[in-house]
Amino acid sequence: MKTSKEESWCQCYLADQNLFRFLEKCDADLAENCRQAGCLHCAGKLHRADYKRKPRRERNAAAEEVYRDSFCCAEEGCRKRHTPPSVRFLGRRVYWGFIVVLMSAMRHGLKAERVRVLRERVGIDIRTLERWREWWLESFVQSPFWKAARARFSPAISEQSLPVSLCEAFEIDRRDKLLDLLKFLSPITTRSIPLERCL
Repeated sequence: MKTSKEESWCQCYLADQNLFRFLEKCDADLAENCRQAGCLHCAGKLHRADYKRKPRRERNAAAEEVYRDSFCCAEEGCRKRHTPPSVRFLGRRVYWGFIVVLMSAMRHGLKAERVRVLRERVGIDIRTLERWREWWLESFVQSPFWKAARARFSPAISEQSLPVSLCEAFEIDRRDKLLDLLKFLSPITTRSIPLERCL
């Protein structure tokens, strides 16, 4: 992939102030689907049990309260938590999911100086980028999710160049395509909903 294309992805999405609201609305839709399905353990009603998250953005971005959609079963004796899949968060990472994907993808081919400038703008330590890279190449490719989902792609995704190979496969230069990629990854954002229900 060309450097200019990777650079434009990151610049475009970091500058898009409406992206956060768009992803929040998508998460609200995923949460509503989860609520309507009811408890997976006893078929009881689900009550709101959102919890606060503090995802990092650009260094100078205004801080605002952010909540992760979540529910608890209303039935006494069950009370199991149901946290729906998310397009905003990538598991427990403190950065927004799309930042984890894009900054990790940028490690392929972008000049070191440009990576440094964007990294400083977002406030990501180089060690964090290296941990993300290691996660994509080791933990992600060994996950049950990836083992089940990789068969969807023809030609096969190059695991050695993840996540840039996923970005290329989803052609994420448009916002709706980035959303498709984040929805594809959303099953790995929750442990309370079984993988087979998310795929």
